[in-house]
Amino acid sequence: MRYRALGRTGWQVSEVSFGSWAIGGAWGQVSDEESLAALHQAVDCGVNFIDTADVYGDGRSERLLARLRSERRDPIMIATKAGRRLSPHTADGYNARNLAAFVEDSLRNLATDCLDLLQLHCPPTDVYYRPEVFGALDDLATAGKIHFYGVSVERVEEALKAIEFPNVRTVQIIYNCFRQRPAELFFPEAQRRGVGVLARVPLASGLLSGKLSRDSQFAADDHRNFNRHGEAFDVGETFSGVDYPVALDAVEEMRRLLPAGVGMAALSLRWILMDEAVSCAIPGGKRPSQVVENCAAADLPPLTAETMAAIRGIYNAKIRPLVHQRW
Repeated sequence: MRYRALGRTGWQVSEVSFGSWAIGGAWGQVSDEESLAALHQAVDCGVNFIDTADVYGDGRSERLLARLRSERRDPIMIATKAGRRLSPHTADGYNARNLAAFVEDSLRNLATDCLDLLQLHCPPTDVYYRPEVFGALDDLATAGKIHFYGVSVERVEEALKAIEFPNVRTVQIIYNCFRQRPAELFFPEAQRRGVGVLARVPLASGLLSGKLSRDSQFAADDHRNFNRHGEAFDVGETFSGVDYPVALDAVEEMRRLLPAGVGMAALSLRWILMDEAVSCAIPGGKRPSQVVENCAAADLPPLTAETMAAIRGIYNAKIRPLVHQRW
């Protein structure tokens, strides 16, 4: 495992870290024991940064991470998120009272007295135009409830607006072979301001693992079943917003680029890590074997210019018209 600076936090985080949406909920059934085994495997592989949210399984994911910390002596940094429990999910709900209550719940779930990193969880765009929201986060930091704060966003425009607030230390944004727009404008600006970048949905909901097919079946409680068209939340969260058959065709073209002995997940994650603006990628993993496959990306040599150009060509031809200007 290799490590990179997470913006101005002073932390060095594993290039391949761990996203814990799948072990909380909305990805089909998973047992807590298998999830915990996956988390232990991640730490064994050198992962020291884990992303979660209070809404993942209504605190289930956070509580699993508290168990992990109690069973390991390794330093583990945990980033959680708040805001998606609001109903209705409106900008007005992102107020000092609600944020403080969400933080207290996460502190209990994680069995800690101070959150390492709190992120606003894909709030409505209007939130980024309300300085009082970020003032409330400053107050939580002053009170010793959070070390640092950042945001998780849907759109590049939201990311650019968020980092105008000087104490936003990190931005979590969808970035993968099928969602390349963040690299054009946002990444250079994040680097200029010293903002850490967390690449989320790095495998496009499993598409870029190379293991899905037209015959793949998804459980009723898996968002890859119930959110194909944005029925539950932003459609860009599911398969990166790309039409499923089109994405499968693109994956097959990418498969021809695999070096001997390298899996599709590792190639896709290594592609992300080719951009030095990225602090880490945060793929999920419900089983230890998936974690091992993901972490293998950190050991790969840089991709060749030819491979990078070929992936860009596939994106431009098949994917770009579907997603580029939407997010």
